[in-house]
Amino acid sequence: MSPCATAMLLLLAMATTTHSTFTKSKELHILYAAQVQMARARTWASTSAGLQDLIDPPCVIALRDCIKLYSEGESRLSRMVDDVNSYTMHDALTWVSSVMTNHRTCMDGLRRKGYVLEARILGRNMTTMLKQALAAYANNIDKVQELPQETLSESSTNGLLASWNSETSNADFTVAKDGSGTHKTISEAVKALAANNRPSRQVIYVKSGVYNEKVDIGANLKNVMLVGDGIDKTIITGNKNANQGDSTIGSATFDVAGDGFWARDITFENTAGPEGHQAVALRVSADLSVFYKCSFKGYQDTLLVDSNRQFFRNCHIYGTIDFIFGDASVVFQSCDILLRKPINKQANYITAQGRDDPNKPTGISIHSCQVKPANDFSSSGDSTNNFLGRPWKKYSRTMFMKTNLDGLIDPKGWSEWNGDFALSTLDYGEYLNTGSGASTQHRVNWPGFHVLSNDNEATPFSVNQFLQGEKWIPATGVPFSSGI
Repeated sequence: MSPCATAMLLLLAMATTTHSTFTKSKELHILYAAQVQMARARTWASTSAGLQDLIDPPCVIALRDCIKLYSEGESRLSRMVDDVNSYTMHDALTWVSSVMTNHRTCMDGLRRKGYVLEARILGRNMTTMLKQALAAYANNIDKVQELPQETLSESSTNGLLASWNSETSNADFTVAKDGSGTHKTISEAVKALAANNRPSRQVIYVKSGVYNEKVDIGANLKNVMLVGDGIDKTIITGNKNANQGDSTIGSATFDVAGDGFWARDITFENTAGPEGHQAVALRVSADLSVFYKCSFKGYQDTLLVDSNRQFFRNCHIYGTIDFIFGDASVVFQSCDILLRKPINKQANYITAQGRDDPNKPTGISIHSCQVKPANDFSSSGDSTNNFLGRPWKKYSRTMFMKTNLDGLIDPKGWSEWNGDFALSTLDYGEYLNTGSGASTQHRVNWPGFHVLSNDNEATPFSVNQFLQGEKWIPATGVPFSSGI
């Protein structure tokens, strides 16, 4: 047994069963037990990661991810247990789903580094508890009257994201490389923002320039608005990647977990190139997050839409393999999705959606967008196969609706992940797409693939129904179509 596994067994010995006097609903009792165990798991991960002389570096990398993921999960569960009247049933379903995603990501990271036993120990009971809570909320979603949504107070900032003007609008912090702002780096501005500890929306304005730094907006930093001077004018860049030992989430140039995050006029990029393999430009686990007029540049795994509810409007997403991936409930609207040239003999896959439980409300909805080659990739004479997506997890769910599909898309449309894995349990659909790559005549004949026949079948993946977007997107002022 490895030192990592030994430490885990010792520190989690008391975490396999949890006794409490918690007397609220069955769902909350389960979440309280999961919160206690998750706190112990985080403590174990923190202690184990500090034992540098006993644990090899790959384990430490995975453990640091677990610390981050379990901290985010604890925060979610704590709010649900302590303030049951502050959220709706849709919120509950979304948040439990996000905690499950964090837990799975921790275990997957340990397994990828070769620590299968550690993942098995860490997963003991917690997966079962979270699945039980998710099923309970899913069973009640249509039976319980929704509470008024009070997740974010935006009365003083309504429309601020869409109306922002650097010459006339006021920022709380200004970042400029030439010293003309309050800070020279984004990370310094985020640190100052955290020290303020104010619940109201805080605006960070980043002037034109290339900012080579790794930025983390933690779960405790809510209602942050980040604005720049425009796509390819304000650029946040990095080059961390899996090929050089980073984990997938650890490679992210920009990582945001604080709810209510808004961004516009920024380019987020990872310059590791196709040889870097997994190299994330942006990871988002922030609930009720909005990205407007932003660009995301990378190759493999460019944009990790990790969890919770997200909306992207008038954005550009560049990549090659699985470059829009994750387990959020996310809608892309009026965005350009640009295929880049991969390594020779590689195929391109736009999406890799990670839904692993049928009760999760998650999925990728691509609505009224354009899929086309980037400038560095021409379809003429190129033998690369390009697919709309492939099933990363068993219940993978992705929809392309009213989107212009360039002729680069392979006639079969979608690709397998590994043999017949998930082909009968996935949920893939297309609806009224246009362009030379939109014909469904030769599409895959998997049980889980469907050509949607009318608006009623497509509407569940609209902004309003899929994200409950009419309740929170209007505060940004960003234009959006609530239906199909």
